[in-house]
Amino acid sequence: MSPIHSPVRGVLLAFAAYAVFAFSDASIKILHGAIPSYQVGFIGAVFGLVVLPVVKTRDDSWLDVARTSNRTLWALRFVCGAIGAIASIITFTKLPMAEAFCLLFLLPSFVTILSVIFLKEDVRWQRWTAVIVGFIGVLIVLRPGFRELSIGHLAAAIGGLSAAISIVILRAMGPAEKRISLYGAGLIGTLTVSGLLMLSDIATPTPREWLFMATYGILGAIGNVLLMTAARFAPANLVAPPQYSQMIWAIAFGYLIFDDTIDLPMAAGIVLIICSGLLTLARERKRGTPLPAAVVSVDNQAPVSATAELAEAGFEGVERRIAE
Repeated sequence: MSPIHSPVRGVLLAFAAYAVFAFSDASIKILHGAIPSYQVGFIGAVFGLVVLPVVKTRDDSWLDVARTSNRTLWALRFVCGAIGAIASIITFTKLPMAEAFCLLFLLPSFVTILSVIFLKEDVRWQRWTAVIVGFIGVLIVLRPGFRELSIGHLAAAIGGLSAAISIVILRAMGPAEKRISLYGAGLIGTLTVSGLLMLSDIATPTPREWLFMATYGILGAIGNVLLMTAARFAPANLVAPPQYSQMIWAIAFGYLIFDDTIDLPMAAGIVLIICSGLLTLARERKRGTPLPAAVVSVDNQAPVSATAELAEAGFEGVERRIAE
């Protein structure tokens, strides 16, 4: 078996990448909101620069980070990248990790709805069933009217929607757009918006806070590289499903570190949401639709990111250099 086509190795790397992302997310929560979300987002985006040489192919120019064939869609991805990064950080700061993940796992459902509206995709009853199951799961988890909702829940919805819009933009722009440009839009957006917000209020982190911010950024960059490597070894439809293993890490971190608890209704809702996502991935695999898998993530949140094609294309240049 060729080392470039080793599905088992690719899946194992995907599991490792999502575990690394979960540790990165836990670093955010350990900060307990002591550092503004946009400042944490800026640090994460700075470390995101480390991934650029991996995304860049031999035929790319560094100026292609900001070049595009469609300035309007590039600008929209610029905005969504910044909003998604900040919203996801607020989500993990304010909510228990398991609850944060289960809401962010609505991403495939958002992609389905937006693809129907803007791309005029033909979505049949199986995928609509998956969407309905996902939203039922969310209602069970949130139980509106029976428990107090917070800014964290709103941030999760905004983060998931922003990521879904980014994925629809990737599909609309198509394979002709350079991957380094697609990645660069979200990266520059996060750096710019977070940097501007920091001008009005910059916190002075303690050494401990610097440690966890650095951990967040470094692990996010490592997770991206691992996930792009996984996409090199295995097809996107195998790389995507392991992202749900993050729920195991979330429950473990919540119990061992943050004293989070999960009651029976929340557990049932989590199961429904995960089933909804897996059903959507299965249907999109059968139809040959680009999967909404988290692979090259500017905001370091694996469930809130781009598509597997971005990672696969990002390794074209690496494979060429290896061949040489």
